[in-house]
Amino acid sequence: MKITQLSSNEYASFYANYINKVTDEYTLIEELEISVHRLIKFVQNIPMDKYDYRYAEGKWTIKDILQHLIDSERIFAYRALRFARNDKTELPGFNEDDFAAIANGANRSIMDLLTELSVVRQSTLSLFKNFDDEQLLRSGIASNNNMSVRALGFVIIGHQNHHQQVFQERYL
Repeated sequence: MKITQLSSNEYASFYANYINKVTDEYTLIEELEISVHRLIKFVQNIPMDKYDYRYAEGKWTIKDILQHLIDSERIFAYRALRFARNDKTELPGFNEDDFAAIANGANRSIMDLLTELSVVRQSTLSLFKNFDDEQLLRSGIASNNNMSVRALGFVIIGHQNHHQQVFQERYL
């Protein structure tokens, strides 16, 4: 399935910014696979002295953002699993700033972060490859908002694309 098949009632308006950063060039599965390689290649070409750079006081470093992408993808994939399995439990939100404050991303090597990002994406990809059409259409409540399984997949991609754009605009 492609992003153009997604309906705006499958995700909270907050996520529209991420959804809009996904093109219809590839299917969900193709883009999950391709986009992580695109990001890793992009990050590997960033000058080493930029990995710990903050463009303003209190802003995250590139390493912090990579850790944030890893944590967020795990949470989104967990939500997708719960909803695909028809679990009707309402799932809580998470505070990204609280996570970042103790995640210790800035003290990790860039290679370690990129390796973990790749491993997490492979797990996400495997999960989404095994969802059938019915499971992809299932939805649940997370952070007090309805989300479909397939919308969560596209949010993972769009969230990553958003942060890559931030890297380009504010860190380089």
